[in-house]
Amino acid sequence: MALPNYAYFDGRIVPYSEAKVGVLTHALNYGTAAFGGVRGYWNSDEEQLFVFRPHDHVKRFLQSAKLLCMDLPYTEDDLVKGMFDLLRTEGHRADCYIRPLAFMGDEIIGVRLHNLHPSISIVSIPFGRYVEAEEGVHVTISSWRRVDDNSIPARGKIAGAYVNSAFIKTDAERAGFDEALVLNQDGHLSEGSAENLYIVRNGVVATPPVTDNILEGITRRTVFTLLRDELGFEVVERPIDRTEIYVADEAFFSGTGVQIAAITRVDHRPIGSGKMGPLVSDLRELYFNVVRGKAQKYRHWCAPVYETERELAKA
Repeated sequence: MALPNYAYFDGRIVPYSEAKVGVLTHALNYGTAAFGGVRGYWNSDEEQLFVFRPHDHVKRFLQSAKLLCMDLPYTEDDLVKGMFDLLRTEGHRADCYIRPLAFMGDEIIGVRLHNLHPSISIVSIPFGRYVEAEEGVHVTISSWRRVDDNSIPARGKIAGAYVNSAFIKTDAERAGFDEALVLNQDGHLSEGSAENLYIVRNGVVATPPVTDNILEGITRRTVFTLLRDELGFEVVERPIDRTEIYVADEAFFSGTGVQIAAITRVDHRPIGSGKMGPLVSDLRELYFNVVRGKAQKYRHWCAPVYETERELAKA
């Protein structure tokens, strides 16, 4: 992966090589950091880069930082502006991924959250697929359990908690699968290693509720709207048993990274026909039109980076 050219670092855009921390940095040693994931989509017809729902992403990012007792000197508008300034400086003319990070920057020994000083960074890189087989993901049920909200806040993107995801993902890939599904402490399906989960049964879409230790996904909220208002499907939030997915008509993931990905096999069992079903196919087509600013009804979700021809020419 090519490294970024620039970084937004504590309120300034600097060369990426200057955005450095020491090996004693608290977040590196104890996982005391929160991050976000935002996508930018290139619309070649308009020669415009659209960032999808930036304010919603930054709002959740700040909520994750709040869970870590961080008192940040930046508003939501400050960070959105910093993100867009960075993107214009990088001059992306392709799909990209944006990673804001809030981390305890003190170089000390001692695990705690209080009396520490947070720092902020944002970087962006060209980015395509997170899971290569988006049209047909083969997953397994992980032996690892999803981290419980009473252990580490599941609804926040807490950096240290993603060691849980790393165990899940590595074991799945080493066993020959594309991804994994994770059970919560009650034995119900929670999510993937870093994706929200849905099943389709008898014309109804079901997804685990936010009380089942899932990330409160922004793409998840987008999917709810598109399914209800555009495709006419009811969405029910409820606990999902492990074996329910084996007899589902369709199943899929959503998330900023994974976007919309069809789950077509679970533990070598085909889901439905074993191929991407009609609902997921229609949802994917609709979603990619929306995020690239091609659906006028949802254009307000897409924030243009290059506001003038002059800025485009400069980029």
